[in-house]
Amino acid sequence: MAKHTQAHLSRTIDKSKPTGLKDMTKRQMEYYMGAKLIEIGVDPKSAIYRWSMEVKGNNEVWTYSAYWGDSKEKLLNQE
Repeated sequence: MAKHTQAHLSRTIDKSKPTGLKDMTKRQMEYYMGAKLIEIGVDPKSAIYRWSMEVKGNNEVWTYSAYWGDSKEKLLNQE
């Protein structure tokens, strides 16, 4: 079985929520991603991270992605 080299975490947030609440949600997502990487045996400091945001009606869908190993190399080569 192939080994995973990336992980993604998404949250849907109402666009009208205060900025402070959105910032808190972002920090929580960063924390959860780090914890998940540790859980699967990946050093969070060895990964690279990217944010993306998509507007869907009155909501924003935020996705926090982590890349390591082969996926990290491919991403860095594309940039």
